[in-house]
Amino acid sequence: MHILPNFLDYHLLMSANKFLISKLNLNIIVSRVLSQERCNFCPLHFIQTEAVEQFHQLIPQKVNVEFENTNVTLSMHSQKRHLNWTLKSLKVSYGRESEQLPLKSFTPELSFPQSHLELLLEDGLLLSQSRQRILCLNTLKTALQVTSIDISGSFIVNTCIIHYRHQEFSHWLDLFPWEQLIHRKAAHRKRRFPHLDAPVMISSSVSNVSVSVQLGDTTPFALGFISAQSLTSQNVHQRACLSLDHFWWRVGQGSHIQQAPHPPGKHVWGEALILDSLSLQGSFNRSHVDSSGQSPSLNLESSLKGLQVELSETCALCLSRLVSLISWPRNRSAQLSDAASVSPSSGDVCCLEDVNVFSLSNLAGAVSLRMDTVRVLSSPESSTVSLQGVSLSVVKELTENMEPCCPASQTPNPVLKLTSLAFCHHITSQTLEVQCEEELTVDWTPADHMFLYQHMTEAQACWAVLCGEQEKDSPVTPGDSETDSGHGRTLSLRVEFGCTHLTAHVSEHNYILLLTEAFSLSTHAGSVHLQSPSLVLNFDGNNIFSFKELDVKTHPELTEMQLHRDTFPFLTTPHNRVWVLTCPTLAVEFPYQYNFSNTFDMAISVQKWLKTLHRSPAQSTAAQRLPPDLVFKISQFSFVFLDDIFEIKLRDNYELMKDESKESATRLQLLNKKVADLRKQHGELLPARKIEELYSSLEKKHIEIYIQRSRRLYANTPMRKSLLTWTVSDLELVALADQSLHGPERVRDQLRDIDGISPFPRDGLPLVVQWCRAVKFKLTAFLVRIRDYPRYLFEIRDWELSGRLIGTEQDGQARAHRRQIVPLGPPWGDVTVHRNMPPLKFYYDFKSNISLYTIVWGPCWDPAWTLIGQVVDLLTKPTVDPSPPLAWWDKSRLLLHGRWVMDIDQANLHQLATEDPYNTTENLHWEWNKLNFDWNPGQFVFKGDMDVNVRTASKYDDICFLHLPNLCMTLDLQWLCHGNPHDHHAIMLCCAENVADLTSGQPHDSYRAFRSENLNLSITMDLNQHCDTEPCQPRILLYSSTLRWMQNFWATWTSVSRPICRGKLFHSLRPIRKKLGQHYKQMSYTASFPQLQVHYWASFAQQRGIQVECSKGHVFTRGAQRLIPQAGTVMRRLISEWNMTQMVSELSQVTVHLMASTWDETADHQMNAQVKKTHLLSLSSLSYQRQSNRVEEEVNPKDENNASYTHKLRLVDLRASWTTTNRNIAFGLYDGYKKAAVLKRNLSTEALKGLRIDTQLQTKKLKRSPSNYSPTTAPSTPVLFPHPAGTTMLQKLIEETDKFVVFSEEDSAVSDQLCGIAACQTDDVYNRNWFIELVNCQMMLRGTETAGCVLVSAAKAQLLQCEHHPAWYNNTLKQKTTWTCLLDGMQYFATMEQNPSEHEDRQLWLEVKNIEEHRQRNLDSVLELMESGQAVGGMVSTTTDWNQPAQVNETQQVQRIISRCSCRMYYIGYSHDIDPELATQIKPLELQNNHEKEDLLKKQAGAVDTFTLIHHDLEISTNPVQYAMILDIVNNLLLHVEPKRKEHSEKKQRVRFQLEISSNPEEQRSSILHLQEAVRQHVAQIRRLEKQIYSNIRVKELSGDELTEINLRLPHSSLDFQLQRANKLELRKPPEDVSVVRRTEIYFAQARWCLTEEDGQLGIAELELQGFMYSKLNKSDDTAEHLLELGWFTMNNLLPNAAYKVVLRPQNARQSVRQFALRIFSKVRPPVGGISVKEHFEVNVVPLTIQLMYQFFKRMMGFFFPGRNVEEEEVTDEEDKFRLVTTGIPVKPRQLSEDTMGAMGPSKGVAQGLNRTTGVRRSFRKPPEHPVDDIDKMKERAAMNNSFIYIKIPQVPLCVSYKGEKSSVDWKDLNLVLPCLEYHNNTWTWLDFAMAVKRDSRKALVAQMIKEKLRLKPASGTDLRMKTSEGKSDNSLQQQEEDEKAKLLIGLSTTDKSSTKKSIFSRRK
Repeated sequence: MHILPNFLDYHLLMSANKFLISKLNLNIIVSRVLSQERCNFCPLHFIQTEAVEQFHQLIPQKVNVEFENTNVTLSMHSQKRHLNWTLKSLKVSYGRESEQLPLKSFTPELSFPQSHLELLLEDGLLLSQSRQRILCLNTLKTALQVTSIDISGSFIVNTCIIHYRHQEFSHWLDLFPWEQLIHRKAAHRKRRFPHLDAPVMISSSVSNVSVSVQLGDTTPFALGFISAQSLTSQNVHQRACLSLDHFWWRVGQGSHIQQAPHPPGKHVWGEALILDSLSLQGSFNRSHVDSSGQSPSLNLESSLKGLQVELSETCALCLSRLVSLISWPRNRSAQLSDAASVSPSSGDVCCLEDVNVFSLSNLAGAVSLRMDTVRVLSSPESSTVSLQGVSLSVVKELTENMEPCCPASQTPNPVLKLTSLAFCHHITSQTLEVQCEEELTVDWTPADHMFLYQHMTEAQACWAVLCGEQEKDSPVTPGDSETDSGHGRTLSLRVEFGCTHLTAHVSEHNYILLLTEAFSLSTHAGSVHLQSPSLVLNFDGNNIFSFKELDVKTHPELTEMQLHRDTFPFLTTPHNRVWVLTCPTLAVEFPYQYNFSNTFDMAISVQKWLKTLHRSPAQSTAAQRLPPDLVFKISQFSFVFLDDIFEIKLRDNYELMKDESKESATRLQLLNKKVADLRKQHGELLPARKIEELYSSLEKKHIEIYIQRSRRLYANTPMRKSLLTWTVSDLELVALADQSLHGPERVRDQLRDIDGISPFPRDGLPLVVQWCRAVKFKLTAFLVRIRDYPRYLFEIRDWELSGRLIGTEQDGQARAHRRQIVPLGPPWGDVTVHRNMPPLKFYYDFKSNISLYTIVWGPCWDPAWTLIGQVVDLLTKPTVDPSPPLAWWDKSRLLLHGRWVMDIDQANLHQLATEDPYNTTENLHWEWNKLNFDWNPGQFVFKGDMDVNVRTASKYDDICFLHLPNLCMTLDLQWLCHGNPHDHHAIMLCCAENVADLTSGQPHDSYRAFRSENLNLSITMDLNQHCDTEPCQPRILLYSSTLRWMQNFWATWTSVSRPICRGKLFHSLRPIRKKLGQHYKQMSYTASFPQLQVHYWASFAQQRGIQVECSKGHVFTRGAQRLIPQAGTVMRRLISEWNMTQMVSELSQVTVHLMASTWDETADHQMNAQVKKTHLLSLSSLSYQRQSNRVEEEVNPKDENNASYTHKLRLVDLRASWTTTNRNIAFGLYDGYKKAAVLKRNLSTEALKGLRIDTQLQTKKLKRSPSNYSPTTAPSTPVLFPHPAGTTMLQKLIEETDKFVVFSEEDSAVSDQLCGIAACQTDDVYNRNWFIELVNCQMMLRGTETAGCVLVSAAKAQLLQCEHHPAWYNNTLKQKTTWTCLLDGMQYFATMEQNPSEHEDRQLWLEVKNIEEHRQRNLDSVLELMESGQAVGGMVSTTTDWNQPAQVNETQQVQRIISRCSCRMYYIGYSHDIDPELATQIKPLELQNNHEKEDLLKKQAGAVDTFTLIHHDLEISTNPVQYAMILDIVNNLLLHVEPKRKEHSEKKQRVRFQLEISSNPEEQRSSILHLQEAVRQHVAQIRRLEKQIYSNIRVKELSGDELTEINLRLPHSSLDFQLQRANKLELRKPPEDVSVVRRTEIYFAQARWCLTEEDGQLGIAELELQGFMYSKLNKSDDTAEHLLELGWFTMNNLLPNAAYKVVLRPQNARQSVRQFALRIFSKVRPPVGGISVKEHFEVNVVPLTIQLMYQFFKRMMGFFFPGRNVEEEEVTDEEDKFRLVTTGIPVKPRQLSEDTMGAMGPSKGVAQGLNRTTGVRRSFRKPPEHPVDDIDKMKERAAMNNSFIYIKIPQVPLCVSYKGEKSSVDWKDLNLVLPCLEYHNNTWTWLDFAMAVKRDSRKALVAQMIKEKLRLKPASGTDLRMKTSEGKSDNSLQQQEEDEKAKLLIGLSTTDKSSTKKSIFSRRK
């Protein structure tokens, strides 16, 4: 029974209806007494029936008491305080019916008679001494009736107003002895009333009740209600019912004043509690049997409508004051424990409707919480609270007294809004479930948060006030706390939300939105589980982060984490709590040009403000807990930058237009075909109008189809969106926290361990953010793609990584804090948040394993990458530091520190080589196998096997052109900074407002000491790494197509990229970022390799190629870059100029081979194995050195060793071989290169750029100026002038004429006469460029028709190049470059064998000892004794292996044919290309006076490209075999013309004649254009076929015949020379000043040639030459001058017993160097119509003495023409074809056509006379194979003829002596004179010219011989000197003369005569 009063007591107390509670407590106390009496049953303590009867006997049976107008006054302290009670009516009625049955339903038994009691009060008024009303009562009626079966009572109050003033009424309350009453009541409890078993019904009705309370120092408050009704029934099942209407509680000033009821649907500020209606029903059930163990049950049902609650400080103070006045019972805890034992039934229901809760603040307005419906349902197992229509809003300003209370769906600007929310608490499982099936919306702003924070703060203060009062009144006992803790259990929580919208406004225009679907959160036993099928983070209306099937779990401990911790031995914590995030799909997507960084930075500022707002001092000082371990498992991660829609549609429309153009062309072709069919069918009857309508309708149809396709463009295929897509598959990331890594000090220790290269600050490193984790992750695929390009930018497969990762943010100083404003609005205004400016830095120590790593990049991706860079700039907030921004390389140095090691199975780098980003076939592929990559600060190390491939869509694909095994490549980066490049801790940023305090006049730069000015890059490639596997040789494989492809590749990569989306139109005005390529200052490259092999092939067919092998080498080079600004006002890019500053190379054992294959290209495109390899050159060591400093040094030109040269090259033991095979391969390689260059030039658009054809000019015949034909430049010749001046002068002239000596016009030494020497010895050198030195070099030459070889060696060779200062030449500025070649210790060796040996192709090399100078001979060696020293003709031994001495190898003897000699060569070149560095130092051209004209002319003549060759002394010795070998080498090896070149020359000549006879120039231009187009089509077809072969390789291949046919159809020659002819038409201009453009000089001081027998020892003849000089001048008008001068010559007979020792000599001795024995001059003009023009040809010879023996003649003929019959009478012309210059060795004569020989051209000069087809008559020529037309005839005639304008051969006196064999006629001192011959304007062949000279000479010589024999000629001065002595008699003289005449006459008619004549005068071929 005591449970129900307790329950009602507490709940009615909460409704604050104290008056009603006091009335109900009367019956409750009675029931409590009865209950206590029954529970503690004792017969002595219960009231007995006798006591009741005695009491009733004292009272009358019926009592009626009535009082009218009663006035009662209570006074205190002599009327100072009094109360006046006025009552209008008081009625009391009592009646008892003894006759009726009494009520006996009591336990124990008790009899109570039937009775009734009524009390009625009307108009009661209680006034205080100040006449203020305290109580005003209208009506009070109560009745109690007891019957035999039940008890019933009623209580009715109408209009009760109470005004309680504590200051006035408290004195009266103090009069009551409350303590004594309480103790007395406890004493009377010992006698208890029996338990009543009869029903008890009590009803009450109260209306219009108002209570106002004034507690003195507290704000007054008032409460009341309009009506209240209650009904209580008590039986075995107790029931109670309460209804309350319009209850109110008003707080604040004026609240005690009576006011009207509040308006409906609104809240009046100050009304703390408003309750429109309350309905409460309850029942209490207990068991019938007392001994049963069942606990009683309680059932409650309540309904509440229109609840308004206002929380404010005023309410809290009033409640606090009121609570302090109320004395709570001491046994409240016991009552609560008894109430807890009651189990609620399933029928307990509480329903609240229209609930509004307001929180009122004195500073921050109000907060309104609206709940449309609140329903509470409880059961023994669970309790459920469901909310419908909940909204939370903030009322920032209270402008009115009332606030509307609208439904939650109509609440304006709610902070929180949800449709339904349910709370369910399961008692048995201790689980709390929160469900929100509908949408949950939160709209958060910093201002709203500040309002809520203010209200929460004030609410906490109010609660502290209330709790403080309660703790004073009822302190908690220790026993209670122990009981609570003993029964405590962990509560499990489960939260489920259907759809959630959480919006956080970080600024006025920016917000962050969190969208979730089916979000669930559960906690159990310390673990948390979060799930959501979809979670989206939206920034400013853009879905940035999207999570699918998100699952987050927290575990106190996870077993699998121990496996991860075991991989890191440095971890000390055994286990830690774990957060596991699992997400199958995570997508990050950034829209185009969305400024994400702005919103994110504002969010960080708001977060910082919230952190500052809510952080308490205790939290900052408390020890930090170890963070949990993190595990992320993401199946598919994608990161996307969206592209510009305009760019996407623009490209799609372009592709559509291309396809539509093809389709429209196809439709047009079909229409053309149909129209053609209609015309065939209808003929002329088909109207043209109809055809025009068809075509016009087709055009309209084209437009309609295009529009339809454009509209349906994205119907089936979605539009491409992404600009950059980054995807990661199967990502598992683990981040482990550990005590050894936690805390600022431990983080600093780890930081110093990882970044040891950076200096640590002395004062420590204060950190704001510091964390360190052991990181481990693995993924399956890492892919990055740009747009829809077919290749990935990054492709990483099977990536695993582990290591340490540290993140720190340095604490900035005061100047490194920027201020961020967070607007909060009134009353707080704007809040300033201090943000730390130093960036977040990362320190790492990683090691990773990767299966595949691929990077693809090309300049064609630059535009897209520029857009990506602009998007990335929007992701990160730029610093507010006013310093210039850091470049990306400096920023990476600032933010990233540590070491990263990668082990990659296969790494690939593809460099795209086209401008098409969608191309997948053209790229340069760098491939690494088993790569170990080590990234340290400032260093990258690559170790592995590297291959470089050229990927092309042709047959050259998949061929590795660079293979470097076991490569260790190191890239060292040296950053050039003002300070330490690694001291990043010293950088301290500065905000803009603090810059003025720091700057000292110069621009502010916080990164000044750290910013890199330049970068020095050092690349080291070391191939000397040792490995366990077999060593593999590095090799390089090159093709000509590969080199051409590399040129295109280089052009593509060095092209200047255009600016993308820059300028005002695109709102991008940021300065242009500097490229990394422009940041380099120096770049060095070092390579070392143990061996190297290089292959070069002209084509894939391996027809010709080069192989270079090197055993060990080292290469070092260094280059410097200079950026040159461009002139002008327009901003342009800087010009990058690289200069090689230093280069050092050392190679050893270098061998070069030429390779060729006789087979065609194989069908399967594999390497042809049958390759013939021939030796070209080899050397033991090569060293190269380059220096960049160009210092002007005054060095003696003769002292070349002391001079400093830029390039120095030293070759030791160079051994070169030149054979026919080498020649053919080399010519083939050169020819292929030349053809490719010609084809490229002819197909270029600039081929006809300068072509302008003048038709009038073509119709005229081009005539040369007559002055050009005059021999003005011919050298002066001695001419006899008749002069009447006297006999002395005449005698001198006669003596001069008799001597016939040719004098030179110059009077200086020979060295001074040579222009090449003079030009090289000037002192204006500013750069000594090249110094090439060859030590012990040799060259082997082998001919085609002879066996054996010739070896040329030099002990020392130097090649020097100098660059001279620019100078003015003929008003033209030119720069001179000189080359000087010095050869010392030259020797020539030749073999002795006449017949080919078995080892013909073996290489013979000289030993070094035979090449070196001044070596000491070892006389103890037998081989040294057998050799003949250093003299000419000596024998030396050779070796076949140049690495080993001759004793080890098979040796062969060779003979020295030219002894040691020296050679000098000079070349001077003039160029218009002036070095820009020297251009500023050149003085302007000064006008010179007349006195300096000669020097100017000399200087003009000196500016000529000149080549000079000087041989001082030559000693030559050859036998016939060696001579034939030399001729074979010269003719067939050195002077050989490739047959294909000849054929090409013939084609050129044919086209030239075609152009000559063509009359219409426009036809030539059109034909050139047609040829160009045809060749382009053929080339395109070849490329297309190559790509087809590439695509169909090994499946279906194109036959080689088709490609051959296409190649044959390429008219290279025709197109080439049509272009040449067309350009010459433009270049023909009137004659200008003629100048010399090129000069060639060859000089021999002295040469001695000994002709020996076949054994090489016995001499035949000796020829000695002195002062030989040949010069050639090429002039600007295509003319040439040839001059050959010979100072002295003599031939000696070395045969034994020779009658004449001197065979040939000048008659007079040489008197000076100015005197020449032979002089030949020729001036050649350009060919006219293919005919060579000889403008002037002159031969001058001194008088000669000839002493010839028949035996000598025979031996000489056998020497030069072995095998020829000297006695043969005549030879035919057919034999002359190959006997004129034959070597005499028995070989098969070569049949050569005339066209082939004619193609050699007419520029051979005098040497043309030795042509093999010169002496052949036309009648005996071989008929042509093809039909002869006019052009062929023109070509034939032009090839055979020469135009001789002027020929002069002065007379030559001869003194001839001849001794025949045996009885032959002997001549002695026969004086003959070759007459002076002159010819004018003759068109001859060289044979015609020779025949003319022979005819005229024979005619003159025969006459002279007859006259000499018959003594018909008068004696001359010479004859007088040859007469006999005067002592002889005249008779004997006369007899002798007669005998000679007879012999002469007889001899002329006999065979001997003819034989002699034949031997001397006949033609010998």
